[in-house]
Amino acid sequence: MSYEDIKVTKEEKVATIAVDRPKVMNAIRYHTMLEIKDALNDIEVDESIRVVVITGAGDKAFIAGGDISIMARDVSYLETLSQLPKGQAITTEIENFPKPVIARINGIALGGGTEIALCCDIRIAADTAIIGVPEITLGIIPGYGGTQRLPRLIGMGKAKELVLTGDYINAQEAYRIGLVNKVVPLAEIDNAVTDMAGKLSSNGPIALHMAKAAMNNGFQADLRTGLEIEAKCFSLCFGTQDRLEGMNAFLEKRKPEFKGR
Repeated sequence: MSYEDIKVTKEEKVATIAVDRPKVMNAIRYHTMLEIKDALNDIEVDESIRVVVITGAGDKAFIAGGDISIMARDVSYLETLSQLPKGQAITTEIENFPKPVIARINGIALGGGTEIALCCDIRIAADTAIIGVPEITLGIIPGYGGTQRLPRLIGMGKAKELVLTGDYINAQEAYRIGLVNKVVPLAEIDNAVTDMAGKLSSNGPIALHMAKAAMNNGFQADLRTGLEIEAKCFSLCFGTQDRLEGMNAFLEKRKPEFKGR
């Protein structure tokens, strides 16, 4: 399928969605988000794909933020309030996507770029990456979940510092505060992402889905409710062929061959 703002490739068990808007350093607009949503819908039903990678085309930018040339136009409060939740819904789809999603942060990731990375399950950054939520310097605030997901990931104190100052941080600082999982030289980022995707794709698709669902939903609830969610997700795994395959493979000292059933 052909897209205007993104490129989608599939190799082995991995689908890669690359934002490709070089003239604006891969900045996103609502149309970009709709294309990402469409690509995810296709990937979800493709049983050959086990892992998704989101990245930016080229080696300079992951996603440089929202497209300011579009955002600068005169828009009313009511128009913004009616439109923004549509974009937020797509970031939530990325967060709750049934297959693991890796953010390949290959360069500048600001504003909406950081917010999309926050929706991913695992974030691998090149050592050249620059990360931040500088919306405050434009007279606005993060609107694709940055004020909500960032504190949940790195803690309220540091999140407030980043949001209220609009400061950028480098990849090593992002790793230190837990914003990214791993930092590697830019030349090695593809190998690092491939290795991580391989680890994830070797596990059972249903178990991966249930693990994500248990953590994502349980994190929003009290411990008692979270444990109930975990019990349901755990029990659903027990009704699958993959559970039998995984346990039999362990007993037979061989690698399991999960089918997602």
